[in-house]
Amino acid sequence: MEAYKRWVRRNREFVHSLESLANGLTWLLPERFSDSEIGPEAVTAVLGMITAVNEHIISTTPTQMHRTPAEPSSFPYSLCITLLKDLETLVEVAAQHFLGDDKKWNFIAATEAIKVCVRLVLFQNSGYKMLLQGGEIPNVEKGSETLDPQHKFGNLSKPGRREGPGNLKNYHDKNPWNLEGRALSALSRFGENARMASDPTWFHRVQQHHAIMEPPCNALVVEKPTLSAILSEKGFCGALFLIAEVMFITRPLIYVLLIRKYGARSWFPWCTSLAVDLTGVGILSNFTMSSFGRKDHHVHLSDHEKDELRRRKLLWALYLMRDPFFNKYTRKRLENTERLLEPVPIIGTLTAKIMELILGAQTRYTYMSGS
Repeated sequence: MEAYKRWVRRNREFVHSLESLANGLTWLLPERFSDSEIGPEAVTAVLGMITAVNEHIISTTPTQMHRTPAEPSSFPYSLCITLLKDLETLVEVAAQHFLGDDKKWNFIAATEAIKVCVRLVLFQNSGYKMLLQGGEIPNVEKGSETLDPQHKFGNLSKPGRREGPGNLKNYHDKNPWNLEGRALSALSRFGENARMASDPTWFHRVQQHHAIMEPPCNALVVEKPTLSAILSEKGFCGALFLIAEVMFITRPLIYVLLIRKYGARSWFPWCTSLAVDLTGVGILSNFTMSSFGRKDHHVHLSDHEKDELRRRKLLWALYLMRDPFFNKYTRKRLENTERLLEPVPIIGTLTAKIMELILGAQTRYTYMSGS
């Protein structure tokens, strides 16, 4: 396994090109959306999982100085969620083939329940930060976003050390254009080098002193905020944030359970799912436009979280492709467009192929779930 990891990291560009080509060709497999054909979906799922594993290997490549944590904990929750999403389509196709359209929803619901559990654990382990891409991308602040943790909801963690005499060097290091800081830093390095040459014993004592006063960055212990701490520090605003994020996590499971009970052609699951999405995103959108209550209770979203919020709004377009809205409205518009472009050479052929792919993908819950 280690040899494979080294090969992937050395040939990352070749791996990306090969994966893109293979995943693109899967859309051209014969009978891709046939009810009785499991093979193409199995090939697609396996390729997707291989791609996810390779991306995880590349993203966890250790640097020369340190290893950047890609996960808030040792277990790769993000990779687990990606693998579940790739496997879910195969589960749906196999269940539909062997058990029929009605009973397949039991297996889809089971898969969604597993994804919800993994995401809730990831949500807790990350310190109750917003899940990016449904948890597939770790929500880790970089650069200036980590310098002011008290102003960010996702950064309610408590660093293991505070500013003090032992952190004077760090203060000047954070201000590279500070002339005084650069001078003191240069004098400090010069003095240590000079004394090291004349008194190695003194240098060892200095090393021990720095080891005590200034532990290495990777030794800093960061305390993740607990649920009670968030509610006490952020109050009503923090509670709304938690509710909105839990709604986003559980929405796919609610949708599937309602389809399982009322059927895919019923408006009730469609309307309920849309209402949950609108409510959750509406709550989060309020944090970017206004604030509730006292200033110290404000919830601020990072740039990555604002991008995630915009992505979630774009996912609303999938409601146009879900039954019963699709069969009642969208399909008619698409068929009219196809008839209009059919006489045009080349364009008519391409339009027919695109329509075939759209109609086939629409029959798969996992392609239109947005989860």
